[in-house]
Amino acid sequence: MSQNDTQARQVAVRRTVWRSVAALVGMFAFAFALVPLYDAFCRVTGINGKVDTKAQAIIHDEVDQSRMVTVQFITRNGSGLPWNMEVETRQVRLHPGQTSEVNFSFSNQSSVESWGRAVPSVSPSTATRHVRKASCFCFEEQQLQAGERVELPLVFQLARDLPPEVNTITLVYTLYPVEGRNIPLQAGVKSDEGGEA
Repeated sequence: MSQNDTQARQVAVRRTVWRSVAALVGMFAFAFALVPLYDAFCRVTGINGKVDTKAQAIIHDEVDQSRMVTVQFITRNGSGLPWNMEVETRQVRLHPGQTSEVNFSFSNQSSVESWGRAVPSVSPSTATRHVRKASCFCFEEQQLQAGERVELPLVFQLARDLPPEVNTITLVYTLYPVEGRNIPLQAGVKSDEGGEA
């Protein structure tokens, strides 16, 4: 192999190494930016319940008496959290501009304290920006002692500028454990239901 061939091969190897390093750096940067990009996307679209996490002001405008909207509530218990979540009222009917309050109950079915968070989602997504929550348990993590049961309110309002084609809104709350806060049940320890944990 001539010296020119050797040099050409070394240049090609160096180019390949630099391209590989650049690709790795690019993939790392993309992975690092993916979470905030996903959060921003979900806040805009309402997917995965990513709505404002701060209390929103209830606007004391006139109530739009010309139309009624049905708001449905669904609760789901995610895996890994020994809690039960229920809603007092499965659906309410109200006018845009009207404020409503619905109570949710949370009970810890285990023999140890644990932390959970209710993650909301709104359907249809076009209604996400029009649901104003003045008070919601979903704004922060909740802690329940062993066997504890609490009732927490959701106070909300539908904005008067809710699109006219939206007649039904579904709010889904899914319970998830808070990572790093919960102590896993030891194998062989009996849960409150009497089974093996």
